[in-house]
This record gives sequence, C-alpha cells and structure tokens, in this order.
Amino acid sequence: MVAKESSISMKSLERLVSDKASKLGNSFPCQICVVGFLCGICLTSLFLAALTSLGTFGLTAFSFSSVFPPCNSTSQVTNMDAVIDRKIKWKNKAEAGEDNDDDQMKILVSAWDNLLLNNEDYFKKQGINKSDVPNAPHLENCKERTGVRERLDTPIANQTFPSWINGGDEENYPLTRRVQREIWYHQHPQDCANKSLKFLVADWETLPGFGIGAQIAGMTGLLAIAINENRVLVTNYYNRADHDGCKGSSRGSWSCYFLPETSKECRKRALEVMKKKEAWDSGLVTGKQNYSSKEIWSGRIPKLWGQPWSYMKPTTEINGTLISSHRKMDRRWWRAQAVRYLMRFQTEYTCGLMNSARHSAFGKEAAEIVLSAGDWRKNKKKQIRSEIEEEVWSNHKPWVPRPLLSVHVRMGDKACEMRVAALEEYMHLADRIRDRFPELNRIWLSTEMKEVVERSKDYAHWRFYYTEVARQVGNTSMADYEGSLGREMSTNYPLVNFLMASEADFFVGALGSTWCFLIDGMRNTGGKVMSGYLSVNKDRFW
Repeated sequence: MVAKESSISMKSLERLVSDKASKLGNSFPCQICVVGFLCGICLTSLFLAALTSLGTFGLTAFSFSSVFPPCNSTSQVTNMDAVIDRKIKWKNKAEAGEDNDDDQMKILVSAWDNLLLNNEDYFKKQGINKSDVPNAPHLENCKERTGVRERLDTPIANQTFPSWINGGDEENYPLTRRVQREIWYHQHPQDCANKSLKFLVADWETLPGFGIGAQIAGMTGLLAIAINENRVLVTNYYNRADHDGCKGSSRGSWSCYFLPETSKECRKRALEVMKKKEAWDSGLVTGKQNYSSKEIWSGRIPKLWGQPWSYMKPTTEINGTLISSHRKMDRRWWRAQAVRYLMRFQTEYTCGLMNSARHSAFGKEAAEIVLSAGDWRKNKKKQIRSEIEEEVWSNHKPWVPRPLLSVHVRMGDKACEMRVAALEEYMHLADRIRDRFPELNRIWLSTEMKEVVERSKDYAHWRFYYTEVARQVGNTSMADYEGSLGREMSTNYPLVNFLMASEADFFVGALGSTWCFLIDGMRNTGGKVMSGYLSVNKDRFW
C-alpha cells in the first residue's frame, strides 16, 4: 500500500496540474504564503525549542469539549475502536456546595460510557444491571442500525427503494428523491454477471495535498462520467481508511466509513474483469487514467434529469445578497447529489465515532434531561420494547441540543485559493442568524486553526463545542498538519465534524472551501435547504 501511494505516474500528474493551477501557483497571495511559511519555520523552531525545554509540547487526545460552562471533575473514556482516548469533563456541583444531583449525573454518564465500551466488569463492580440503565437519547444502537441499513441497501427483486432523504421535496434540491433513487438503481444492476456490463474502477486520489474534500469532489466527477457512459462506478483503494481502526476487508476502503457505492456482486465482478487485458482494450472497464483532469473535475454533468439547477430556490447569502444564479449552478447541484449518494448510509464504525462525539459533547445535557424524570436507580423500569418502539421510534435520529449552528472556519494555506476571513466575520453572520432566531445559542465549531479556538472564548454569549486536537499555527500546509495528527485521527475527526455540520440547524462557512461546498451539498439534499447558508466568500469558480 505504501508503494502504491508513493508511486506517482506522469499521467496522474498531468491530470492534477491544470493551467489554472499553474497560474495560481504564481499568484501574489501564494507568494505571500511562501514567504510567510519560511518566516514561520524560524519562529516555530524557536517556539518549539522553548516548549521542549519546558516539557510542555504534545498532542491532545481526540475529544469533544463543551467550552461553556467550565468543568472540574474528569472522566476517562476510550473510543469505540479502543485505540483513541477521550477526556470528558463535568462540573461538580457538590464541590460547590450544591445538591447531590451531580453524583447521579456522573453515575449515569459513566454507565453510558461503559455501555458504549461494552464493559461488563464496570456493571458488575457497580452492582448495576445493564437493562436498568435508561435509554441514552443521544446515542444509537450502531450494530442494530447498521444491520437495518445493510439490509435496505442490498438489492432484492421487487424491493422498494431504500430512501435516505429527509424532509419534503421543497426542503431539498429539485428532484433529489428521484435522482437518489435512479443513481442507486444504476449502481445496483440486477445482473452483475451480465457480460456486457461496463465498469469504471478508480482509486481515490492519494497525492499529498489532496484533502478529504478534494478526494470526494474528484469521485463525484468520476460518478458523473460513469453515469454518462453507462458504467458502474467501483471505488478501490482509499488511503485515508488504511489504518488500524478500519478492520478486515474495510481497511483501505471507503466502506470503512460508508456503505459501498455498489453491490458486493458487482464489485467482485469488476475486480475480476479488470485483471484481463482484453477488458481494458475493449473498453469494458476503464480507470482514472482513461480520463483527463478536465473531464474529471469539470466534465459533463449527467443530463438524464434535464436542468433542475435552473429552478433552485436562492437560499445562499454572500455579502448581504441572495445569490440567485452563478456560472456553476449545474456543478453545485450535481456534487450535492453525488456526495449524498456516496455518504447515504454510515457504517457501524462511523456510527460509533458519531456516538462518541455526541456523548462527549452532549452527554451531560442528555443526562440532565433523563434525570429530570427522577432517580433512575430508585425508579427502575423493566425495559420491554413495544412494537411502536421497534417499528416507528427506532427510526428517529439521536438527540442533540437544538437549535444548533455549525460554523466551519477555513484559514491556513487556503489563502492561496480564496479570500480567508477571520473568526469575527463568521461570528457576525452567526449573530445575524441569532437576531432572527434568539433561541439559538450553541455553535459546533470546526477549524484547523488554533487561533480560532482561542478567539472563540471571547464570545461568552455563545456556547461552543469543538474537537480537542492539536491545531495548525500559522501557514503550515494541510498535508503537513494532517501528517502530524496521523492518518486515523486526521480522517476521523474531520468526518465527524462534516456529519455534525450536515445535521445542524444552520450553517456558516466559506463557499471558497471545497469542504464547505460539500457540507452545503449534504445539507441541501438532507432537508436543510430552507435553513439557508451564510458564507464569508464565494466559490472561486463562480
């Protein structure tokens, strides 16, 4: 796998380097970045030397922190894959001379912690029956939910379409339900053994400098090509899943995080066919090398559904103006459809990551809600799941405190591609939303920059949640930053932030960032169109 990543052919370089990219590299902003980066190396060296002498430098564990209010006592928990530790801090009211409700809360939160870990020893030591622990409103039964999703996603003759679209038609991009259904049928042909069936087999981009957003955007272009050429897209090696958290056959595969883009039968058939030279010669199978960079990144959008982008409702505001049209309406609509399909169902692994994230961020608040009904240890109820729980309530999404605003602040080396904005600009837009919805006071903050997290503490009228990881300082490249985190960490925590942003009630970001562009696409195919989108800048290609 290492050799596969490091061996870069001249053809792959030709696909990635366009005329615009060449010009961009000579742009004044990028030159400024380079000068700043070189100066940053000197300053950082001195800074790290000082830190090292004090013995204070290190990476923070993967965790989620509710910045307000501050907490005193600490509970240690291990993540779902038993590799990454999480730190959860709780405010201890008893130490402040208040009542003992906090003791109940800590016991309940700890019980939920150990249910996530399936730690039988904990319950034996505490004398607690697992069946007596109240339902955690913010957690999913990942094994059960994934089993349901896998059954829904398995092609069966005469089965109904496995819908994953939330909200009404007016709350999504035009034709979203129809397009998702037809992409699924295209990717799941009834007879994968049909010798005339054509495939497009492609690895995800692996070159340094390609962030997760760019990788996904590239794959949406390949899905468009596959549909236009009546091929089944089969994704192959995914470098970001090549870590110990992804087990068995899912290691190095998109299927570690989301259900596969095609059926097992079609994947098996495609991987067999691609071993035959005549299959490539006849065009029965193609790969990325068969297409130019322009075809992948700015090629033809599938026209099977007409031009639904021509009547999208304007819901994006930039500089105080609703954007009714721009040059890339078609690409914005298509990428939204493609990313929604590729991320339609989470795997058990991703579900576990989301459980850990929600529990770290919202566990205390969830416990407060449950405890408001009384002491669960005294009022034990036999947990018997009724038909309505099995058939109806089980489909409800996990609880999160609402309304919730997601803010993604993109800075760092992105200055070479777009106008970057300080946190103050994002918070100005956040305050505008709050003026209209005064009940809004929570922000899920995602950013790679340490200074952004530090400055968030100046906004005491907001309650922030964010991942506690080592962050960038200055203009360090994203590739170097991700390398410092390690592959597992640098993949998992951005994906968690991405999915949380997709589900938040409101979103503030930067359309010049591919990551924000894709979040917007997920929201616009996930029932969030009418929430609107406030951006600090426009996409650089509009």
